[in-house]
Parts: sequence; C-alpha cells; structure tokens
Amino acid sequence: MVSSLDGLIAKKDNSVSWFETPDHYENGITEENAEAFMKTIDCFVMGSKTYEHALELSKDYGWAYGDTPTVVVSHRNLPVERNNIELYAGELHKLVEEHLKPRYKNVWLVGGAELAGDFMRLKLADEIRLSVIPIILGEGIPFFKDTVPEQTLHLRNVSGYKTGIVEMWYEIKKGEAS
Repeated sequence: MVSSLDGLIAKKDNSVSWFETPDHYENGITEENAEAFMKTIDCFVMGSKTYEHALELSKDYGWAYGDTPTVVVSHRNLPVERNNIELYAGELHKLVEEHLKPRYKNVWLVGGAELAGDFMRLKLADEIRLSVIPIILGEGIPFFKDTVPEQTLHLRNVSGYKTGIVEMWYEIKKGEAS
C-alpha cells in the first residue's frame, strides 16, 4: 500500500495525484529495485473501488499491472477489459485457499483499505509493504481503520528511495498480538 505520512491512501475525492513527489533524497536507492519486486508478483488482488480507479488511471498512464493475473473482489458486475482480469464474489478464505494458493506463490493485495482490512481481520495476509510518500494530507481515506485487529509485526526491511519515499516491509507474526 502507498500512504501519506499521516496514513492516508487517497484524498477525500479519491485522488492520488500526490503520489508524484518532487522530493529528492540524496542517499536513496533508485526505483529499479521496486520494478524488480513487481516482476516477482504472480497475481494481484484488488477491491472493486481500486479496480475502477485503476481503470480510470489507465486511460492516461496505461494499465499498471501489465499482463499479470489480476483478481478483482466484488459483488458488482464490473467491466473486464483485459484477458488477465477475473472477478471474484465469494468468501475470502475460499479465494485464498482454493484459488490463489494452488496457483500462485507471490500474491500482492493492491488495495483498497476495506479489502486490506478484511484480509488482516481474517488473518489472510502474511506481510505488509507500506510505501510512505513525503506528504501530510490532513484528511482523506485511511489505510488502517478501526476494524483491523491488533497484530504483532516483524520488520523485514526498510528502503529509502531517491524520490523520498520510504518503504517498510513487515512480516505479520501469526498467532501473536501485543
């Protein structure tokens, strides 16, 4: 997930233009590392609002997820404009156990906050990668809501990029809470 320093993933109007940062961190690493990570992903999972937003952004920037299989979790009948996109409307446990685990090794839950919260609450997520953009928005859509239970995390890595973005990679410790 990408968030502002104050933990917001979008402005109130759902805009994400603030993702483009003019900041420059001299000691940071280049985005090539992020591109290499993206190539390790076997499947993307996203909620309907994130999918609709990604479709809208793709008109100007292209489809950000390439040809990688993408599962959109929704009970609505949404347009499917690419062969690698499928809609899923069932239980999340079944999605993970019967659909994702047998087929994919590295699945990335792109968003949004509601679906991420469901995965966290149901203990279906193994790790969190949070990229913090150097901005404070003040108001908007929070990444973590009250419905996410307390969970103990283990810091796997921290990376600071030339853009000023800091990525924190946490493993979710199963069966533990503080």
